[in-house]
Amino acid sequence: MKAIVTVMLKPGVLDPQGRAIGHALETLGFAGVGEVRAGKVIELDLAETDAARARASAEAMASKLLANTVIESFRVEVV
Repeated sequence: MKAIVTVMLKPGVLDPQGRAIGHALETLGFAGVGEVRAGKVIELDLAETDAARARASAEAMASKLLANTVIESFRVEVV
C-alpha cells in the first residue's frame, strides 16, 4: 500500500519559505495571493496490505521522524 504523509507548519509558526514564495508570486504579477504556507509531501510504499495497519504505521513514522510535532502537524492518506 502507498501512504502519503503531508507535513505542514502549525498555525502561528513563522514560515519564511512560504513568505518568500508569496513575495516571488507577487513579483511575478500574481495578484490576490494571501498568506502562503510551504510544507512537504512524503510518499511511502509500504508492504502492509491492511489499510488500518498501514495508516497506523505511517502515523508512527510521521510522529517519530517525518514531522517535528512541536512545530509541525501531519496528515496521513492511504491509497
